[in-house]
Parts: sequence; C-alpha cells; structure tokens
Amino acid sequence: QVPLVETGGGLVQPGGSLRLSCATSGSISNINPRAWHRQAPGKQRELVARITSGGSTIYADSVKGRFTISGDNAKNTVDLQMNNLKPEDTAVYYCNAVRRVGLAEYNYWGQGTQVTVSA
Repeated sequence: QVPLVETGGGLVQPGGSLRLSCATSGSISNINPRAWHRQAPGKQRELVARITSGGSTIYADSVKGRFTISGDNAKNTVDLQMNNLKPEDTAVYYCNAVRRVGLAEYNYWGQGTQVTVSA
C-alpha cells in the first residue's frame, strides 16, 4: 500500500482551477506530507511547492502567484490549490513526505494524480 494518497486531479481548460489533496494511508507511521512535485512526459520530476510545519512556503518560479500550498498539521494533510492553469502544468502530480533519521533521509510518495490542462 502506498504511504500517501492524492486526490483531485482531472481535465481542465486553460485558465481553470483544480485542488489537489494528499493524506497518509496509514501504512507507514510518523510521516508528514509537506510537498508537491510533478512530472511531465519526457521530463524529470520537479518540485512544485513545499510547506514547513510552521507554515513557511516555497514555490517553483513557474507556479508562483497561481498555486497555493496549505497544510493541516492536525489532520496530517497537504493541499495544492491551482488557479489559472496552463497547458504546461499538465503532468502527474505527486505528494511527498520526508522523514529524517539522524543523517539519513527517507522520501515517501503517493501514486500520483494526473492533471491535464487542455482546451
């Protein structure tokens, strides 16, 4: 069972909006989803947005001003509100959690959710 579960992808026209949500599946304990990545066909996976437990955020330059990441520490969820979508936002979007144990870093991913922006 994948440790993270994403929902909310789909097909939308340029200029439209989608909201992605991510929650833990419960298969692995003590992981906190904090970031969204995406991978378009033929391209490497890239960071879209990240949020810290304190609420600080960073965004890829390509989505600044259009996407907003938010997290709920109590529910252990992270959402991505995507507005003014463009065809170049088309990709599979993955939720990510990182757990650090000493000097080691472990990444956890969901199965991904497809976002397609097309007229």
